[in-house]
Amino acid sequence: EISTAYCSKMINRETMIKSTNLLLCLLALISSSRQVGAFSTTSPSSKKVTVVGGTGFVGSRVCKILTDKYGAAVTSISKNGQVPEWCKDEAWTSQVEWKSVDLLNCSDESLDEAMGKPSAVVSCVGVVGTDQEELLRGNGKANAEAFASAKRVGSMERAAFVSVASEVAACKDSWLPEFFSGYFEGKIQAEQAALSAVDDDSSKLGIVKPTFIYGGDSFGLLPPRVNNEYGSAVEEILTWGIFNLLADVTPGLIKVALRPPVSVDAVAGACASVAM
Repeated sequence: EISTAYCSKMINRETMIKSTNLLLCLLALISSSRQVGAFSTTSPSSKKVTVVGGTGFVGSRVCKILTDKYGAAVTSISKNGQVPEWCKDEAWTSQVEWKSVDLLNCSDESLDEAMGKPSAVVSCVGVVGTDQEELLRGNGKANAEAFASAKRVGSMERAAFVSVASEVAACKDSWLPEFFSGYFEGKIQAEQAALSAVDDDSSKLGIVKPTFIYGGDSFGLLPPRVNNEYGSAVEEILTWGIFNLLADVTPGLIKVALRPPVSVDAVAGACASVAM
């Protein structure tokens, strides 16, 4: 026969466990509500970012991430100054100041005015083609002008630039037509200009070096581009170990072809992260 004292002890123990569990649940709810409150009351970023080439394939995604994710005040500088077709109906575009500036044919004063007083500058400017001089100017001089302006206005704390993977650049001497040298030389000039703009302090500069960038909804030839669905499938396949091993031992463009392509959103995200 179970004693009354024993039953009372068991009941008290069960009550204590239930009370403890209830207390833990309440603490968890309070903690969760505090976290939700912290997120919901987060004020927009006070950062001002100028995206050079902000209407392009990568640049427009940088603008989107900076506004949507970070709440930054964004200015886009590009030759046409128009909201890109792919995002013209998206709400975030109204938060970006879209400016038209021809980097190769404008005065320092007009460029500086368009640049504003940003705390960070991201350049996604780049051109492709078959004219060596145009490649040099479009990838080199255009970026150099942008970063020189950013340095003149004197407010920039951080900079980011989309360059090209070293494995791709290594193909210029023996795997690619001679005119491509203008493209790679231009990228080198742009990297040097970006570093100079932050007073040679590499801790303030992020240079993103992708191989082949994919994304969007369509395919293209100039520049060569595959859509997100196809590109992501190729990326997944090329991350398999066997392809990594082959890429490590093969030369030139074969090596590049065996490296996983990079999503435009990943490249844009890296640039935005540097800016913030």
